[in-house]
Amino acid sequence: MEAYNPPVIVGVCRLQLILPENHSLKGKRSVVRSICAQVRRTYNVTIAEVDDLDAWQVAGLGFAVISTDGRHVDRMVAEIVDFIERRAEAQLGSYQVEQVHPF
Repeated sequence: MEAYNPPVIVGVCRLQLILPENHSLKGKRSVVRSICAQVRRTYNVTIAEVDDLDAWQVAGLGFAVISTDGRHVDRMVAEIVDFIERRAEAQLGSYQVEQVHPF
């Protein structure tokens, strides 16, 4: 008898942060590091700066959520985007979300 393996669903989000008060790459890296650490600590997800690495007032972040329930993935992604949007040191620009069914 074969064991039941529920489908794996990966929610991927790519977002842009606007840092209007920032005036250097060093300041940007500090803000991005802080936001990434807070998201990792609060939600236990993978998050990293993935775009606009040399721009000092814009940051592109990407994060991933893994679950066996697509609704849970959607809720977690929305909650994380809201969490990031509430950070005073950055404004949320555009973002894209995709669900991937790798297996």
